[in-house]
Amino acid sequence: MALIRAQVAIVGGGMVGLALACSIAQRGRSVVVIEKSPAAKQIPEALQLRVSALNLAVQGWLERMNVWQRLPAERLGTYHAMNVWDRDQGGRIYFSAAEADQTHLGTLIENAVVEGALWQHAEELGVKFITGAEITAVEQHEHDVELKLAGVEGEPTVLAQLLVAADGGRSQLRQLAALPVSFKDYEQMGVVATLRTEIEHQGIARQAFLPGGPLALLPMADPNLISVVWSAPSLEANALVALDQVAFEQAITAHSDSCLGYLTLVSERQAFPLRAQYAEQWVKGRLVLVGDAAHTIHPLAGQGANLGLGDAYVLAEHLNELGTLQGQWDPAQLQRALKRYERARKTAALRHLATMEGFHQLFRAQHPLLRVARATGLNLTNKSSAAKRFFLEQANAF
Repeated sequence: MALIRAQVAIVGGGMVGLALACSIAQRGRSVVVIEKSPAAKQIPEALQLRVSALNLAVQGWLERMNVWQRLPAERLGTYHAMNVWDRDQGGRIYFSAAEADQTHLGTLIENAVVEGALWQHAEELGVKFITGAEITAVEQHEHDVELKLAGVEGEPTVLAQLLVAADGGRSQLRQLAALPVSFKDYEQMGVVATLRTEIEHQGIARQAFLPGGPLALLPMADPNLISVVWSAPSLEANALVALDQVAFEQAITAHSDSCLGYLTLVSERQAFPLRAQYAEQWVKGRLVLVGDAAHTIHPLAGQGANLGLGDAYVLAEHLNELGTLQGQWDPAQLQRALKRYERARKTAALRHLATMEGFHQLFRAQHPLLRVARATGLNLTNKSSAAKRFFLEQANAF
């Protein structure tokens, strides 16, 4: 049986786990990434359905790691403005990058493209990858944590000083550690698709608030392609997926007020359940949670990926500040660093969760007075440069 030693073992080869791996490997730490998919990730040639709107803080971090420079320019959907309206009451707010003295507000990019670039960079930094592996047991000891693996040649054992759970909302590591989770099911689903627009999107992200939930039209690199996320009650979402192509196109064109002309479907449609969850404990001994393993939020403001990558950034900063003695972290210093990370990122996650819950309740409200107040609030905010600058600053931070 093979034995693999590393300072840090990261379970999960998504954007969050890979970004963390690159950041700490650049500082000379030995890192192993354990990924359940069987093959190395590469930048795909074909357009992918799942996308993220990465903010300026994330872009800056990836640039400093020399990862952003690897992303193909033709896959970067840079947007410089956002147009939000309440379709029911007519309230509207428009944000522009110029109001925050920025060149753009963010970049829409396929998750798989970012993962492919991060994976390549991690390999060059000497990160070891174990793919197609299944974790069969985790045991914590005084000076390390031990992972037993199956499904790969030799069924190796991994010994690491720190184990990072970056394995998603259904985190196996979080479950094995019996860490409690607070959970809310919105009883909604997000319908995602890629569509071709009749009118060029002009680098503007658009979001219409409908009675059932928000409809986001997100600009891709092609001036006539958008990624759509339509949040709707589960029955309605399933019905949208079941519509024939023409009926779906007509529905989404009408519900977006034809702001981009007729919308033509150019991809498959998928629907995923919308849930919010929050791990009440993020650190247990030598185990730490990051990203969706620690929290998931409603996609209403598109901040889920940024929040998770913020976890990776802050954890990497705390770990990279630690000195080592012959490659070993002092256990007490490591625990203090993990607790500082937990306090900082719990605060950020709770702030986002509370904000998204407030928006969700506000835009689901059907009482006539609340609907009028909602539209009035949007219009008043639209007239306040200070208020818009505040929201833009919050959206572009970790």
